[in-house]
Amino acid sequence: MTSTTSLSPPPTRTYDIIGFGDEVPGILALVSASREFHRRTQRKPRSLLMFKSNSRWGIGGHLVRGGLAYLDRSSVPAEVRQAHGLPTFGDPCFLYKEFLQRSQVQQIALHPTKADAALRTMLQDANVDIISQLEIRTVLKDGVRIRGIQTNRGETYLGRYFIDSTVNGELAQLAGVPKLRGFETFGLPESELPVTLVFETEGITPQRLKEIELNFLKRLANPADSAAQNFILMAAGKNERFAEQLRLEMQESLNRSRTLHIGQDFIDVRCRALSIAFHAFRGRALSLKGSGFILDQANIAILAPNRLSWNALMFFTTGTQAETLARAAARPTPAMLDEIKHLDRWFKSLGATALRPYPELYIRHAGNITNVVNPLSGAEMLQGGVASSEALGTFGYHLDVRGGIDGLGPKALEKGITSISFHHPPLFNIGFQHALVQSVPNLAVISPGSGFEGYACAAGRIIEFNAAVGQGVGIAVAIALQSGRNLASVRNLEVRKVLEQTNQLTQIYGRSQPVEATRLAKFETTLGDVAIA
Repeated sequence: MTSTTSLSPPPTRTYDIIGFGDEVPGILALVSASREFHRRTQRKPRSLLMFKSNSRWGIGGHLVRGGLAYLDRSSVPAEVRQAHGLPTFGDPCFLYKEFLQRSQVQQIALHPTKADAALRTMLQDANVDIISQLEIRTVLKDGVRIRGIQTNRGETYLGRYFIDSTVNGELAQLAGVPKLRGFETFGLPESELPVTLVFETEGITPQRLKEIELNFLKRLANPADSAAQNFILMAAGKNERFAEQLRLEMQESLNRSRTLHIGQDFIDVRCRALSIAFHAFRGRALSLKGSGFILDQANIAILAPNRLSWNALMFFTTGTQAETLARAAARPTPAMLDEIKHLDRWFKSLGATALRPYPELYIRHAGNITNVVNPLSGAEMLQGGVASSEALGTFGYHLDVRGGIDGLGPKALEKGITSISFHHPPLFNIGFQHALVQSVPNLAVISPGSGFEGYACAAGRIIEFNAAVGQGVGIAVAIALQSGRNLASVRNLEVRKVLEQTNQLTQIYGRSQPVEATRLAKFETTLGDVAIA
């Protein structure tokens, strides 16, 4: 049975596995551990999922309560897909495919309500208890190992193995694991990726949105439309050079605008015409740091014919602010909610009948823990990741730092580096050693806050990748639980063998890009003022 916050638990409970944070990779790790332990022993481990937010708002972290319905999928080059007979998004890990199937995902759009239901079913089948709306008061340790967690409600939960899936590695931090703030791996602790407040609109269909955008594009491309030209200048902060750049970006060719693309269950907005129109409406420059927010080129999930989920409204965030927001259960600030009011008025002027923000933020990144078994860098990703003989899967994604890393360009220039862009997306084999904490050997951190160095978190923050890591960590926990070992001692190859034995191993097709990897390695080493141990 699954316990909820409505029950009054006894002062002390004992579990085999405790997960803190309910992001999808952490949930899948608990499910994976339960299934593998049951396969080995014919009994399910005693497992607990605990998190800060209210389970009534849904279970599944930023994909559910944060409403991030547009899933970032693996990017696999056409020639690799053809050589291996792979579909569009390659071959994701077994548990992630199951989650997508249970959530009825067609291609990219994840309906939060369906995802919540799928995750609850998987947790119930795995015999995982659920406790929400709690804070950690104290982490109890027995030497270097975590022994238990005391909460703000006075309860104590003892466990043998712990899985932290929070974006900021909060349990790890409270257990004494050092963490680097922001992009401190580049010597920029206060530089951080923006956070997004995802919102839904009703009343505008994909085709109607295309018509709206096309109307803006026609006006913005017309030099005789003085009002529209003023929109561009206002969005550019009255900077003529930026205004000209915006004009050029809206054109695919001389007589062809860069219009949005409507897919099976998603929309990709390919230019900033809508962004320009909104920022002109607001009288605020299209500058993340200057204005504190931007309506970016949107990734839109189609949830229903007239119901769209927008990953677009980004807010400038420092390293300290990202940590603060994460510790506050990712709740949006009053200033963010105030911006939603302006957005609501603008969208309703375009024909929307309703606009609703989700209750939690999508926090892309909030620093990285140290002291992991084997840290993972961006250069290692471009080298192809772990050896194919021990790989658990393969994942590809652009080194996408959406919104940019404030101060990285000037810092690189100081060191004689003129380019901070790496446009070749890595396609790398997956392991889980970067998620295992060496200094707390019964703890794993599966999140954007794992042991990533340099640019690695750009691809390492994506759910699909971390789901594969979570599946691997879950099997590693089952191995450790049965044998009484430290989790940090379990190796990739041991888990790989289990995946082979259980017919869960997906295809392995990582590839090395040595020229780009060497260039990125030099970049990460030159700017890496702080080494991760």
